Amino acid sequence: VGKTTLARLVYNDLAVEDFNSRAWVCVSDDFDILRISKAILESITLSSCDFKDLNPVQVKLKQEVAGRKFLIVLDDVWSKNYGLWEVLKSPFMAGAPGSKIIVTTRDENVALTLGCPGECHNLELLSDNDCWSVFKKHAFASREFVASSRLCNSEFVRRKVVEKCKGLPLAARTLGGLLRCKQRDAEWQDILNSNIWDLSDDGEIPAVLQLSYHHLPSHLKRCFAYCAIFPKDYEFEEKEVVLLWIAEGLIPQSTDYKQLEDVGVGYFRDLLSRSIFQQVNGDVSKFVMHDLINDLARSVSGETSFRLEDVSGANNRSQRFERARHSSFISGDFDGKSKFEVFNKVEHLRTFWPIILHEGTRYITNFVLSEVLSKFKKLRVLSLRNYYITEVPNSIRLLTHLRYLNFSGTRICHIPESVGFLSHLQILLLKDCHRLKKLPTNVENLIDLLYFDISGQNLITEMPVGMNKLKCLLTLSNFVVGLNTGSGLEDLKSLKFLRGKLCISKLRNVVQDITEPILSDKEDLEVLQLEWESLYLHESSECSRVPDINVLDRLRPHGNLKELSINFYGGTKFPSWVGDPSFSSMVDLRLENCEKCTCLPALGALPSLKELTIKGLRELITIGSEIYGDDCLKPFQSLETLCFQNLGVWSHWDPIGEDGQVEKFPVLRKLSILNCPRLSERLPDHLPSLEELEVRGCEKLVVSLSGLPLLCKLELSSCKRMVCRSIDSQSIKHATLSNVSEFSRLSRHNFQKVECLKIIGCEELEHLWNEICLEELPHGLHSVASLRKLFVANCQSLVSFLEACFLSNLSELVIQNCSALISLNEVTKHNYLHLKSLQIEGCQSLMLIARRQLPSSLTKVEIRNCENLQLTHGENINNTSLSLLESLDISGCQSLMCLSRRGRLSTVLRRLKIQTCPKLKSLSSSEGQLPVAIKHLEVQNCAELTTLSSTGKLPEALQYLSIADCPQLESIAESFHDNAALVFILIGNCRKLQSVPNALHKLVSLDQMYIGNCPSLVSFPDERLPNQNLRVIEISRCEELRPLPSGVERLNSLQELDISL
Repeated sequence: VGKTTLARLVYNDLAVEDFNSRAWVCVSDDFDILRISKAILESITLSSCDFKDLNPVQVKLKQEVAGRKFLIVLDDVWSKNYGLWEVLKSPFMAGAPGSKIIVTTRDENVALTLGCPGECHNLELLSDNDCWSVFKKHAFASREFVASSRLCNSEFVRRKVVEKCKGLPLAARTLGGLLRCKQRDAEWQDILNSNIWDLSDDGEIPAVLQLSYHHLPSHLKRCFAYCAIFPKDYEFEEKEVVLLWIAEGLIPQSTDYKQLEDVGVGYFRDLLSRSIFQQVNGDVSKFVMHDLINDLARSVSGETSFRLEDVSGANNRSQRFERARHSSFISGDFDGKSKFEVFNKVEHLRTFWPIILHEGTRYITNFVLSEVLSKFKKLRVLSLRNYYITEVPNSIRLLTHLRYLNFSGTRICHIPESVGFLSHLQILLLKDCHRLKKLPTNVENLIDLLYFDISGQNLITEMPVGMNKLKCLLTLSNFVVGLNTGSGLEDLKSLKFLRGKLCISKLRNVVQDITEPILSDKEDLEVLQLEWESLYLHESSECSRVPDINVLDRLRPHGNLKELSINFYGGTKFPSWVGDPSFSSMVDLRLENCEKCTCLPALGALPSLKELTIKGLRELITIGSEIYGDDCLKPFQSLETLCFQNLGVWSHWDPIGEDGQVEKFPVLRKLSILNCPRLSERLPDHLPSLEELEVRGCEKLVVSLSGLPLLCKLELSSCKRMVCRSIDSQSIKHATLSNVSEFSRLSRHNFQKVECLKIIGCEELEHLWNEICLEELPHGLHSVASLRKLFVANCQSLVSFLEACFLSNLSELVIQNCSALISLNEVTKHNYLHLKSLQIEGCQSLMLIARRQLPSSLTKVEIRNCENLQLTHGENINNTSLSLLESLDISGCQSLMCLSRRGRLSTVLRRLKIQTCPKLKSLSSSEGQLPVAIKHLEVQNCAELTTLSSTGKLPEALQYLSIADCPQLESIAESFHDNAALVFILIGNCRKLQSVPNALHKLVSLDQMYIGNCPSLVSFPDERLPNQNLRVIEISRCEELRPLPSGVERLNSLQELDISL
């Protein structure tokens, strides 16, 4: 893998989930601190930033990361300007210990500039064998076996490939993508011997990429060059790009309109196969271009394309706009007139396309909209997606060349009639326009329309008259049936090219008999949603409407359909085609809120059905053998997921039927039964492939785990009882038991291989594994030795954790709201050898966590709202106790007087946070000092605390200090002499505090200092404030403070000063 790929694998790995904030920014050769800082802030906050100046951006950024553990990736960095780096990194000094910034660069001098040569990881070039392997993966994937075998075994080809790629993964992948499209051996030799290889790779575009572009067919060259409007690292979807290509005329027009999209998809996948596009890791629907390929696109597009961010400010002086045709820009929260000044130089724009990096509403000045409509009359692509626009100007009719119009996510209420005059319009996107009520009545004029998306709307009551004239339509997201108005269902019959997904809604408005099938000839339709409305929302005059069963019968789709959803259907039974085995491609079927249905259709014979959902059938009492289908020897042969939900009167499920020899659900992997309160019969007793079982809200159901040999994930909530033998649960790795009414103890024989166990709201549970003792385990730790995570909550009768030596591999223990729990007597060093994280919350009777010492393996302890807790642990046997503890967080413990009986804390403790412990008098150990490794110290609302450290010193490693609401605190420390690492200081509401520690001038890393509401504070030390990095000083409500700190006027880095005594 390359640098960016490796960084992205790290960024997306589960191991980094504990970082509070994460951001990924592509920097490239334009090291614009404002742009980079805004991009990081937007990535962290998931909202756009509209600040124009660096200072407010960095102030906000520092607030977001202060005290938080963050991970930031700066990709493709070129700048070696040390001063710029110092400015960029200044907000991040307030972050929590453990924060990381990963930088990828092609220049080792960048790493030296950052001052981290010891942390520089140089990716080695691929070995010859690995390089050849990467090449083969891309070059031979689609070739015939004979040709592939000959070329693959050619020593000439192997030698040339290894020589040309020089160990670079991108080169091997791109060259493989290029040669896979060449059929003749001579073509391979011509490319491998091309003179283009002689070009130097020292420039921006490597020779292999230039060669790849050189050998693209002309139609792909045009499509690729258009992609220059995408910013680096922008993730795009296939259809998004294909629609833009169609609108710009890059796909040859054809009378076969189906072919138009297919050709575009073919172009896209051709570029994908050539490694011009890459699939995003972890998301099969998203694609991206490598940074160097993005540079290539910009290079070959020349002056025909520009991205607004790339030509802003001083950069636009060197840019010529006479030939500019396509433009993109990153949409901000408030896009005003000044942002678009560069467009004054553009005359012949054809693409106006905002790029949305984060979802949310954005604002754009009306002037921009009117300017675009009046000046750029040659526009083909106009998108104003997600802008707060309430109406569309009628002047839009002037854009007579418009092919692509996107108002998705705007606040428009109606589309003006003027849109109906855009006779060349091919793509009209109105997705998620929640206020949209009315479409133009002259929509019939849009005879070239290919894509019409109004999904996500709820207020449209009808489709305009004349929908049957839109004969080119390929995609129609929704068809709304009006009551005696607008286009009728019959109009759909004329739309012969419909494909993809179609939703037909308000079907209860059908008042005329349908004489012939509507959808049966639409062989490219893959997903169909049929929606009526709830019977309870309609008037009683049903006699004028066509019966639902007749309507549904005429809406039988073509047999190629893959997904079918029927919602609020009002018939008592379904027509015969629902479940007909001729639907051999159907993989997903949902029957929801069919309020009068009393029986289910025969669905078992659908040969490809993988997912089945039965939800909200209010009158369904029994599911019997009829669901399996007559004469079907292997019903539901492909079903993998089955869900029953909100079946209020369902009481009986006959999983066997009359023929017990018939194998049912042979490959079912997940079964969910949710909110079926009357169901009391047994579940199927043999599901050989079931891996996940979820039962919730079934108060009368006794769940047996017999006959489930592969079950690995179990979730039971609000059911009567669980029946489980040791042989039944040997495969379970994740189990949740919540509000199981008849549940008093957990046997050591249950869940022998479970790794994660949650027990919630089991009122009768008194002890965990209460029959366990060491003598019963002669062979050592074997009962539930696999358990890694244990979560116990809302078990009000639980009084103790007894001897639990069989939990030797437990790494995380969470106990919440167990009001009867007095202590965790045996959470000791010897029994919990691998326990790393302990969290206890809302255990009001808990007075002591452990009588002696906590496990030495612990790295993180959190204790919250345990009102009677007096100390965390008792006598320490030796100095190894808590030897690995790095983080201790205690809050809301009203009775806590000391942290441990002898006051000892871990010597490697890095983070200490104490809140709302009014009786706590001391933080330090018996020796009078805080652990030397502490970097983050936060104390709040501790009414009896008088001092932080009796030695008068704070830990040398301290970076973050926050003390608030401690009215008895008289001293923080005598001196800051050894605290050069301190970055952040906050002191507030400490009414008896009289002075600030001496040696302020030693705080050379200090970035922010806040002092407020300390009425006894009289003076600052005589030393001047440090002037290297201090950016923010805020002092308020300190009435007696005289004089102010000296040397304020010499603070070179000061950006914010607020003094209000």
